[in-house]
Amino acid sequence: MNNSPDAAASMSAARSVLVLVDYQHRLMPQIHGGAQAVARALRLADAARELGVHIVGTEQNPAGLGPNDEAVRQRCASTLSKMHFDACEDGLLDLLGGDPVNSTAEVVVAGCEAHVCLLQTALGLLRAGRRVWVVADACASRSAQDHALAMQRLQRAGATLVSTEMVVFEWLRSCTHPRFKPVLALVKARIE
Repeated sequence: MNNSPDAAASMSAARSVLVLVDYQHRLMPQIHGGAQAVARALRLADAARELGVHIVGTEQNPAGLGPNDEAVRQRCASTLSKMHFDACEDGLLDLLGGDPVNSTAEVVVAGCEAHVCLLQTALGLLRAGRRVWVVADACASRSAQDHALAMQRLQRAGATLVSTEMVVFEWLRSCTHPRFKPVLALVKARIE
């Protein structure tokens, strides 16, 4: 699979899985824009559920940092406990299906901290041959500068940076989609 960015490529709900990285309750108060990042992750997860997109969560050292925000945790079909910053090192690829040709090759990913676990997990997914879409406005770090640097690095590495709304509308494809109205209601619930 070619990991180079393709400006004409678009996301497909049928080919996507959503990975929510380390929105851990104890960590979030120290995260710059953490409440907004969680709110966007929840909106994204709710849209994913409406559209039948599988959702996986990860938690970094949950014995030390505690579990994910409960609302995030409830939306995930499964949650991977991990000790490596790159969730791929602790079994994420197995949860997604190890062979990108015969499994969900497109991964929409968001999480915290953008410059640590999110970055290393997205890089691991790229190395494994996955097409990676990073939802920049649903990612956060303790500092805005670390978030910005992580997004720059991910883009240079071949990930495509997107926003929550970009993902939702590309998954929908059309206003004639049978789930358009409930998903549109999620979009209209603006997060500032």
